[in-house]
Amino acid sequence: MEWVKVFHIMMFTSWFAGLFYLPRLFVNHAMTNDEAVHTQLALMERKLYRFVTPVMWLTIILGFILAYDRWDYFSHESWFWLKVAVVGLLVVYHLYCGHLVKVFAQGDNARDHVFYRFFNEIPVFGLIAVLIFVVVRPFS
Repeated sequence: MEWVKVFHIMMFTSWFAGLFYLPRLFVNHAMTNDEAVHTQLALMERKLYRFVTPVMWLTIILGFILAYDRWDYFSHESWFWLKVAVVGLLVVYHLYCGHLVKVFAQGDNARDHVFYRFFNEIPVFGLIAVLIFVVVRPFS
């Protein structure tokens, strides 16, 4: 199970790298009127999203394997269920980013860069919550 944990942490870290960078691309995309820059950013967003989506699923699958291995313990821990809830919200955030990738590619974005600057901070709070739940294990 230690190897599963290592790969879970690697996938989790890679997923978050994508969750931090993709919305940053949205900030830049919302600031441009240049067609060449629009095309380049849309390509970067699409490629990053296509890369990070399987990483998200691997994070979740490996997490399920880890939880299943010690289900008798995890199933009764409040911090674990809070972590699962935060991960669920992060999956929704990820899928919404996929929607935004399509919106930008079609040139249909209606929001300014300020919105995306705030939107860009959401995964930070998710990361903080998950780390607190896993390391500190409050409510145990």
